[in-house]
Amino acid sequence: MPEPATPSPGPAELPPRARLSSWLRLGLLVVLLAAAAAAVLALRPERMLAEGWPQLSGGAAVVLFSAAYGLCTAAFVPRPILNIAAGALFGAPVGTASAVVGTVLGSAASFGLGRLLGQEALRPLLRGRWLKAADRQLSRHAFRSMMAIRLFPGVPFAAANYCAAVSRMRWTPFLLATALGSAPATAAYVIAGSHATAPTSPAFLGATAFIAVTGLAAVIVAWRKKGLSRRLSRS
Repeated sequence: MPEPATPSPGPAELPPRARLSSWLRLGLLVVLLAAAAAAVLALRPERMLAEGWPQLSGGAAVVLFSAAYGLCTAAFVPRPILNIAAGALFGAPVGTASAVVGTVLGSAASFGLGRLLGQEALRPLLRGRWLKAADRQLSRHAFRSMMAIRLFPGVPFAAANYCAAVSRMRWTPFLLATALGSAPATAAYVIAGSHATAPTSPAFLGATAFIAVTGLAAVIVAWRKKGLSRRLSRS
């Protein structure tokens, strides 16, 4: 009978040189994210997407926009602005497809960076009860958890990407849930952007109503969870 395979050592069991290497990679990730945030504040790339887009035609413009969208989301540019720009540039159907593809690309970039540079250093720090519970939920119920996060508009997009990267979530459920879960809100913003010149049109009013209702629902859910957490902490 073959002996069971010996599990690979976790980050906390690595030798000192390996632990130092993981912290150096985490430091590099922090520097990259800080540089990306500074570049967004200084350059405001969302304005280029909406106002200074190169005059390309056909699929080349859509592909270029999706790639730029992905880079911008990885650099903390708010997705609603990019979605509105997609609608203004390409209309609702093509704009939605381009924005969803860009969302998946940006998520993959953030997830890959977080897993490559931050996971080994951060996993040993998951010692609190709530942190451990969140890690178990993301790791064991990857698709369901990420789908709920993407459907819930109050969760910051970039933060969710990096939290998922620290967990043991696999690539396939992460990307699939990202594409499916982000599609409804993305489509609403794209439709609003494509009909921004006709604010009284049914399409614009329906899209803005969907955005308002989901935002209100997010506030209510967050408020109820906060109240529940307070009651649990007092008991």
